[in-house]
Amino acid sequence: MPLLPKSRAVWGWAIYDWANSAFATSVMAGFFPVFFKQYWSDGANVNLSTARLGLANALAGILVAVMAPALGAAADRAGARKHLLLGFAFFGAAMTAMLALLDKGQWAAAAAIYSLAAVGFSSANIFYDALLPTVTPADRNDYVSGFGYAMGYLGGGLLFLLNVAMTLKPAAFGLADAAQAVRASFVTVAIWWAGFSLLTAWWVPATRRSRTVSVMVLASQGWRQAVATAKGLGRCPDLLVFLAAYWCYIDGVDTVIRMAVDYGLALGFQSTDLMGALLLVQFIAFPAALAFGRLGEIWDSRKAIYLALGVYVIVTLWAMVMKSAAEFYGLAVLIGLTQGGVQALSRSFYARLIPPERAGEFFGFYNMLGKFAVIVGPALMGATGLLVRRWLMPAAPSADQIAAVGLTASRLSIASLLILFAAGIVLLKKVDPVRCRQALAHGNGQKKHGLGH
Repeated sequence: MPLLPKSRAVWGWAIYDWANSAFATSVMAGFFPVFFKQYWSDGANVNLSTARLGLANALAGILVAVMAPALGAAADRAGARKHLLLGFAFFGAAMTAMLALLDKGQWAAAAAIYSLAAVGFSSANIFYDALLPTVTPADRNDYVSGFGYAMGYLGGGLLFLLNVAMTLKPAAFGLADAAQAVRASFVTVAIWWAGFSLLTAWWVPATRRSRTVSVMVLASQGWRQAVATAKGLGRCPDLLVFLAAYWCYIDGVDTVIRMAVDYGLALGFQSTDLMGALLLVQFIAFPAALAFGRLGEIWDSRKAIYLALGVYVIVTLWAMVMKSAAEFYGLAVLIGLTQGGVQALSRSFYARLIPPERAGEFFGFYNMLGKFAVIVGPALMGATGLLVRRWLMPAAPSADQIAAVGLTASRLSIASLLILFAAGIVLLKKVDPVRCRQALAHGNGQKKHGLGH
């Protein structure tokens, strides 16, 4: 098998991961948390700004989760996938560019526009995933999917590297200061995202359209399909337990990704150190994900997931007590080693639970559920920080007491993620893949329940 694909359609599909990863890296994980806390939430205490950021992430997750069934139904319609992918991508890019227009203190507008950009990002990914079978034969799905991940890590990392350089040496890029450099970074992300998406538009062939259906009909069909699939899942309790486990621990993983920089700022670390740590994660994550995939093959995918989640528990405990930027870099290495692995192995473990002939149906529900896995963690961190601050703050606190209580609240907010990881580990242990496959196979031999219809 060649190292690089020869198909222009495959390149066009994979280049979208290169394009949109700029938002995931430079905006979602990188500059937005920093600018939101230090610029748009200027004057607010660190716990309040953390709560605001957590709610913004949770809001975006809720919006996409609510829309996911209707979007999934639209993705199944021939000819609509590429057009809807591009529509949401351009919408997300436009919202990202608008962030550059906001002034200091406009946290509410920043949270709203960021949430809309995140909705565009997540919604477009639904159609991006749905395009995979149209650009490559089924026997090359794994290779092409991995190639897309590789392009994403590389593209997102390269633009993030440029954006970090802009903030460190703004004068070299003709910029007045670091604040202007961050604003310019939002614009570069928008141009990168929308610009490279044009290659997807040109190179990925459009399939024949089916008859036009209204948005309301699509929404109705999507919800009926989701309800039917959920009813079918009841025939295999192990599958439901796995999905509950996945929902818990992947929410913790996603929260670490989205809230790590905000937490580092709350501890008083310099934003330059935090950006450097994120770059480290970006370039470690891809080869580590490949290594974890191999580990799942030669060892056991569930044991490898346990290993990754165990590392995340260590990361959380270490984060509660860390005091230096050097420790933050150490945590970045651990996260980079496990971030891609836990996601990849969760997908392969789930594939072992379901009948191969119904993989599309069950993975549709799996992906819809994944959209909900960005809600609890950020909100849990924000709420924990605010509650601890309220409980511990004296009636007439001094400046030192305010700082001390704020630091304690921040540390306990990250500790709240242990609940998600512990629940995921306990539930995952209860899953029996053989029993699940037998239950679903037995269900197939009985009267059809209309699953997915």
